[in-house]
Amino acid sequence: MAITAKELAKKLNLSATAVSMALHNKPGVSTATRDQVIRAAEKYGYDFTRLSLKNGNTGDIYCIIYRAHNAILNYMPIFSELTDGIEQECRSQGYRLKLVQIHEKNDDLQKWIEELRIASCAGIILLGTETSIHVCKMFLKLSVPVVLLDSHFDSLGCSSVLINNRQGAYLAASLLIDQFGSQPGYLRSSYRIGNFEERRFGFDKAVREHGMSPSNSITHELSPSIEGALSDMLEILERKDTLAKCYFADNDLIAIGAMKALKLRGYRIPEDVAVAGFDNISESRIIEPSLTTVDIPRNFMGQTAARQLIYQITTPVPHTVKIEISTKLVKRFSVQSSIGSTV
Repeated sequence: MAITAKELAKKLNLSATAVSMALHNKPGVSTATRDQVIRAAEKYGYDFTRLSLKNGNTGDIYCIIYRAHNAILNYMPIFSELTDGIEQECRSQGYRLKLVQIHEKNDDLQKWIEELRIASCAGIILLGTETSIHVCKMFLKLSVPVVLLDSHFDSLGCSSVLINNRQGAYLAASLLIDQFGSQPGYLRSSYRIGNFEERRFGFDKAVREHGMSPSNSITHELSPSIEGALSDMLEILERKDTLAKCYFADNDLIAIGAMKALKLRGYRIPEDVAVAGFDNISESRIIEPSLTTVDIPRNFMGQTAARQLIYQITTPVPHTVKIEISTKLVKRFSVQSSIGSTV
C-alpha cells in the first residue's frame, strides 16, 4: 500500500504542512527539504498521481532535447515542427511547456535530473533521436510519466511515439526497384541511430521481396549532413568506386549532399543515377532536380506524444504503448521524369 503524506512526515520528522508544501512545490520550505521529501516519497512509494487529481493541470510538461553527437539534431527545422505540435497540444489541454536542451558533452545530466526532481514537472517528453537506453533509464527513475519521442527501446517500460521507419524505407526502395528494374544502392549514415537501423530493415525487406539479396546492394557511408555527404561522395567519385543506378539515402541531408557531388562530376539525375531520401525537409523541394523522399507528419507526431503523456498524467495506466506514425512517399524528379504525386 502506498505511503501517505502524513506517514511520510512522521518518517522524516517533519510537519505535515512542510511535507505538503514540498510535494506540491509550494514556497515555504527550503530546496534541501523539498529534495529530501521528494526522494523519500519515491523511496517509500508515495502515489504522486494524487497531486494531479487534487490540483488539476498543475506543473509543467518538459520537452527534453538530448544531444549526443549533435550530427542529427544539428538540423533543427525538423525538430521545431515536433516541438510546435507538442506545444499546441499542451496549450489546448491547459499545460505549460518548457523546452530544455541537454548536451551530453557539455552538460551534467545528473544535475539536470536532480533539478527536475524538485521542479514542478508533471511529465516529460524525451526526444530520443540521439538518446541511449542508459540516458532513458535515468529519466525513468523520476516519479513522473515519460514518453519517448522518435525512438523506442524494447527493454524499457516506457511509452513511445515514433516514425514507421521500416514502412517509409520499404516504399522508397520499392519505387526505385520498380522504376529501374535493378538493385538499388544504399547511402548510409556514418552515424548510427535507431531510426537509420530501422530504415535499413525496411530497405532490405523491399530488396528481398523483389528476389534480390541485400548483401549485393552497393553501400556508401556518408556523413548525415549536406556538407559532409557532399565531401564524402566526392571522395567516393574520385576513387572511381562502383556506383549503383539508383540509391536510397538514410535522410534527405545525405541524399542532397550526394546529389550535389554527382552533379559536380557531370552525372545526370535521374538519367545516370537516381536518388531517394527520407524526411521531406524544405530543401528537398527546391534542389534541382527536386528530391523524391518520404514525408513524416512531424507536427502530428508531436501532438500525439503530448496527448499520450497527458493521458498518462491524468489517467495512470498499467501498460506502456508504442505508437508508430505512418509515412507517405513523395515522388519528385530525382527518381522519375513524370510525377504522379508531389508534396
